Amino acid sequence: MAKIGFIGLGIMGAHMARNLIKGGHTLIVNGAYPVPDDLRTQTTVVENSTAVAKAADIVISMVPDTPDVANVLFADDGIANGLTKGKLVIDMSSISPLETQAFAKKINALGCDYLDAPVSGGEVGAREATLTIMVGGPQKSFDLAKPLFDLMGKNISLIGDNGAGQTCKVANQIIVALNIEAVAEALLFAARSGADPERVRKALMGGFASSRILEVHGERMTKRTFDPGFRIELHQKDLNLALDGARKLGIALPHTASAQQLFSVCAANGGKAWDHSAMVRALEIMANFEVAQAPGKEVKAA
Repeated sequence: MAKIGFIGLGIMGAHMARNLIKGGHTLIVNGAYPVPDDLRTQTTVVENSTAVAKAADIVISMVPDTPDVANVLFADDGIANGLTKGKLVIDMSSISPLETQAFAKKINALGCDYLDAPVSGGEVGAREATLTIMVGGPQKSFDLAKPLFDLMGKNISLIGDNGAGQTCKVANQIIVALNIEAVAEALLFAARSGADPERVRKALMGGFASSRILEVHGERMTKRTFDPGFRIELHQKDLNLALDGARKLGIALPHTASAQQLFSVCAANGGKAWDHSAMVRALEIMANFEVAQAPGKEVKAA
């Protein structure tokens, strides 16, 4: 069993760490960051990320954004200062593909390998170990890390070199955002027309419109359960990566831009920490009508 350093025990990271422990691995964590009580009793808690890297064979980071990864890796008390030749660093955050390539080169210069391995599946996927894990980096490092990934996820793919995993994750976030927008628009249309949106959602689950977003986030919309599995502000960060990349590539992503604007409406109304399924709130604000509102008289066309 490996000695694994794990930095970033947030909504998803804590569940991922628990699943590694269930798999029999020893975890070393950074006590400078919040550590859930149950994990504090099941792990070795050290003073900083340098100490984590010194004690571990493999170091995993799971933090919110590109600057957070840079800090965890390269601050004075960061991972890089605790590495020795032959160790493996795995970043499972969702960050910039270009910055990821630069981070990998710096870690490689220390004689260590680097994998970018962002995930999709939200809190449920992290808890149930069903995450999709998209990996960029060398094959030999992927093979070494695969047994760990198997404890955290189900759909695990090596996409290509460093940065490819992050590119895949950005593409994933485009698809997820646009699907949330489509489900939100459909349920708002159904509810405003006088139909029961939950019955509509269940009916659509049996047809070609069926999707995981309709199943999980559509139910969140009808039941108004917007406590975060994945916060709007984090999805905004991911769509910013997509739109910034599109500008650099000289391509247009018009519907990605519209989804980002809807998230911005939510954030402007106090919702940056809502679950991303709450994008429906932006549409409801514009319609002055809530999906969960009691069905009213059908609106007839003029």
